[in-house]
Amino acid sequence: MNQDEIWAALETERRGLADLLGSLSADEWERPSLCGGWRVRDVAAHLALATRVSVPKALAEFVRARGDFNRMVRDSAVRYAAGLSPDEIAGQVRESATSRRRAPTTKPLDPLFDALVHGQDIAVPLGVERVMPLEPARACATHIWERGFPFYPQRRLRGLRLAATDVDWVVGEGDLVEGPIQALLLLMSGRPAALPSVGGAGAAALAARLPSPAVRE
Repeated sequence: MNQDEIWAALETERRGLADLLGSLSADEWERPSLCGGWRVRDVAAHLALATRVSVPKALAEFVRARGDFNRMVRDSAVRYAAGLSPDEIAGQVRESATSRRRAPTTKPLDPLFDALVHGQDIAVPLGVERVMPLEPARACATHIWERGFPFYPQRRLRGLRLAATDVDWVVGEGDLVEGPIQALLLLMSGRPAALPSVGGAGAAALAARLPSPAVRE
């Protein structure tokens, strides 16, 4: 995907997420997400914060978290969520749809990855079906596989071959794990909830290497 295609896909995802957030009840906002220790409200706040965080603010949060990246991301989202109403969070997600700002240190595909995966973090535990578009999901899967940090899938999933069943995408070598690209992207980013969607000789080995529940950003 080129940069224009990435921005277009991101705008679509953010608008869809804003629609979903706007439909949630007060109880649903407080439900646990797929990310351990994150409520739906916190995940949504993280998405809203993405286009608003500055370099000085990010550095201050990193110091406050004593250099722990995952703690920094979670704690900053929780604090941001505490200061906003659900309507304000949903509104900020919608406002961010056309933004071309990226959080400090992030790569061009990171915001799209965030929208795709965090959209599932919100939707799956609420029983809401939210289908990832194939090409953006494939691009993000390749990006996460090649980038490494913060999930390090090549190291964590060494000895496994991941193959999508709905789009042309294969990585790794070894025992086969196959399933929809959406499920593979979620699994590479540490979301065990996608395990029922995959199969193959390597599925059990993959399951043993995943956190439970997902705790990474």
